[in-house]
Amino acid sequence: MDFDGKSRVSSAITGIKPSGIRKFFDILNEMKDVVALTVGQPDFVTPWHIRDAGIRSLEEGLTYYTSNNGLIEFREEIAAYQKRRFGLEYDAKTEIIVTVGGSEAIDIAIRALTDPGDEVIIPEPCFVCYDPIARLAGGVPVKIALKPEDGFRLTPESLKAALTPRTKLLVLPFPNNPTGSVMRKADLEAIAEVLRGTDVCILSDEIYAELTYGEKHVSVASIPGMRERTIVVNGFSKAYAMTGWRLGYTLAPEYFTKQMAKVHQYAIMCAPTTSQYAAVEALRAGDGDIEYMKGEYEGRRRLIVSELKRIGIDVFMPEGAFYVFADLRKFGMDDETFCRRLLDEKHCAIVPGSAFGENGRGFARLSYAYSPVHIRKAVNRIEEFIQTL
Repeated sequence: MDFDGKSRVSSAITGIKPSGIRKFFDILNEMKDVVALTVGQPDFVTPWHIRDAGIRSLEEGLTYYTSNNGLIEFREEIAAYQKRRFGLEYDAKTEIIVTVGGSEAIDIAIRALTDPGDEVIIPEPCFVCYDPIARLAGGVPVKIALKPEDGFRLTPESLKAALTPRTKLLVLPFPNNPTGSVMRKADLEAIAEVLRGTDVCILSDEIYAELTYGEKHVSVASIPGMRERTIVVNGFSKAYAMTGWRLGYTLAPEYFTKQMAKVHQYAIMCAPTTSQYAAVEALRAGDGDIEYMKGEYEGRRRLIVSELKRIGIDVFMPEGAFYVFADLRKFGMDDETFCRRLLDEKHCAIVPGSAFGENGRGFARLSYAYSPVHIRKAVNRIEEFIQTL
């Protein structure tokens, strides 16, 4: 009998669809002369003083494994940064794990908390990884639609309606990718009121915490009664333009951190040593870099919103991250068709909203982590396309 490899693959993994973002990028990579507003990473190079710290660590031969949870001096700097910037207090020795990007932090958090059959509430549209990771852990994703009329925020009414005796975890993906929505302190207090008296845990993905335009980011872990049930995820990709360095971290009470550390130990061992030394410098001397890049994004945010409105596209004004979520519903086709035709006919790439879940259908994500010249060029091609419809 011939070996049938397909039948031996895990049914849990075969039941998961590939990322809709990656599917679109694969098509994009086969084309030339494309103007894209697709990439969710800063177009800035990592600031020199941060790169130099990484280089210096290599020159000094600091190329060995660190402790599983990361360099202690690094974790101490993370703790100091979180207290300074967001008023959160965590013990560097027992409540912080350094991970390979924010993605690993999300993975170990969900796997450490989720048993088969547990329900994981996921507000949607959102980043693509929460649903598949929950499924791989045996969890049951429960989606809550984030609506334009609510500013794409999670409402206490919708959360209360989604809670059941099997609810284990609530994902709070704010500031949000792809919508740019944020949860203000009053919003979080209302969510906290719903959760009090329950055993529901929170995974708060705060990777875009430094990129808010207006009110400063507030972590749900700072709301009374929420720290003890919350795992905060953050990292260096967005705030410091360090996507390729692959560094993130978790902040959580010791009882959560001990269990997440087991997954991290066996799957990863430790985050890259060179990256950790570079990030120590980022935390010590990078506040100015954050403010500079945030100022640039603020100008681009206003530019892309005004340009899209100029050509007749309805768009929600983002309050965080570096994306706009454009409403395509009046153009008489689904979002995937719109984006594919735009790419084929005008060589302009944006990401269909459905790539971020069923509740993203009818919209498209446009990144403004690009230069103003690039943004204008892309919008001009979109304008040419909609004039042909």
